[in-house]
Amino acid sequence: MADPQIGIYGLGTMGAALALNMADNGISIAVSNRSADPITAFMKRAEPFSAQVRALDTLEQLIEALPKPRLLLAMIPSTAPMDEFLTHVIPLLAAGDTVIDAGNADFHATRARAAQLAEHGLHFVGLGVSGGEHGARHGPSMMFGGAMDSWQGLQPILSKIAARFEGAPCVDRMGPDGAGHFVKTVHNGIEYADMQMIAEVYDLLRNGAGLAPAQIGAQFTRWNEGPLESYLFEITGTVLGYEDALGDGPVVDAILDRAGQKGTGRWTAIEAVKLGQSATMIEGAVAARAWSAEKPLRELAGAALGSDREAFSPEPDDLEAALLAARILEYAQGFRILAAASEDYDWQLDFARIAEIWRAGCIIRARLLDDIASAFRDGAPEGQLFLAPRFAEVFEVGIPALRRLVSQGIAAGYPLPVLSSALAFWDTLRQPRGTAALIQAQRDFFGRHGFDRVDGQDAHHGPWWD
Repeated sequence: MADPQIGIYGLGTMGAALALNMADNGISIAVSNRSADPITAFMKRAEPFSAQVRALDTLEQLIEALPKPRLLLAMIPSTAPMDEFLTHVIPLLAAGDTVIDAGNADFHATRARAAQLAEHGLHFVGLGVSGGEHGARHGPSMMFGGAMDSWQGLQPILSKIAARFEGAPCVDRMGPDGAGHFVKTVHNGIEYADMQMIAEVYDLLRNGAGLAPAQIGAQFTRWNEGPLESYLFEITGTVLGYEDALGDGPVVDAILDRAGQKGTGRWTAIEAVKLGQSATMIEGAVAARAWSAEKPLRELAGAALGSDREAFSPEPDDLEAALLAARILEYAQGFRILAAASEDYDWQLDFARIAEIWRAGCIIRARLLDDIASAFRDGAPEGQLFLAPRFAEVFEVGIPALRRLVSQGIAAGYPLPVLSSALAFWDTLRQPRGTAALIQAQRDFFGRHGFDRVDGQDAHHGPWWD
């Protein structure tokens, strides 16, 4: 075989899928793993592409097999194992070599690692990869963060294995150091909000309107044929149609109502607050997952406080309009976080391009992203999606529908942390004068924090301090 173009270390689910994707697309690769069994299993799967794949027993052999400047992709946990990996490989590499972390990583750690490797003349790339195992194998959406030199070396490889939207690869350089991993983190935060929003609508239709899961699944399938078309709506329609193979009834009823999370949604909420933003829809989704984990408490509270709710049958047209408006607001919050980080870290993120590379391959891919990309390219006022003229008609219909849905749903006893947060976000930002003047007065009264006056006068404390 020809010299490998890239080395891949870590042949777990995602590492193996990316490696197979590369080999399948004619990219010569060298692979290795900490233990031998995954190498054997991978080589069996890679038999159709054996001319493109070389397996090495050790990390040292893998590095030695790569032509300089080396490209070494690590698909291992982006926590302590990554730091241990870097400590081990730095002495084995040469100036100009690039190490790529393709896992979900805290972008602060990515920035620190990039600085650490730069001291040795090495490059470190934080590569956000979205699409799960299927996407990694057949075409993910990828968000590159790192030096331009590394991007020029990796672009031909990543462009071949990326998902495609109308022929264009869904991969691009976001910016330096942690930019790629940060964009992927916000992607996952939006994913959390989208999934929770879907779950809230499912609750209204299942327990409010009394529809069976298969009926609700059919409704999501219908919505997926229109403006709400997206991967998450598509799979919701699919999973709700399945019966339980191990028991009676729908499989969704056999699943414990306790949602897992790996931290990226929580990271998004934390970073939003640090940056002076508040992604309330993402925060609501993170909170809902945390509350779902407290099942014993919920059972106790249900018995003590009662869990009855009133019947409630939202109109399908209202639901569709409300969902479309809420999803735009969900993306608007995500891009506000990206804008704050771009300014704070001088990344110069291209928001239209981010929307474009999310159009295929990733979990939040949706028809709506085409309009979002166009809104940014047209120049959304102050960079705010909810002010973009192309969404005015959507909000004209969708906000009243969202208001009806939230008010009626809450009145009937249904928890709607994401949908209600969307409405609060909208209502807060459309008020030229809000309620913060009272908060500033309180802060000055108890802490002498001062305030600005609307008339510009120099007095910055209240009369209570006279």
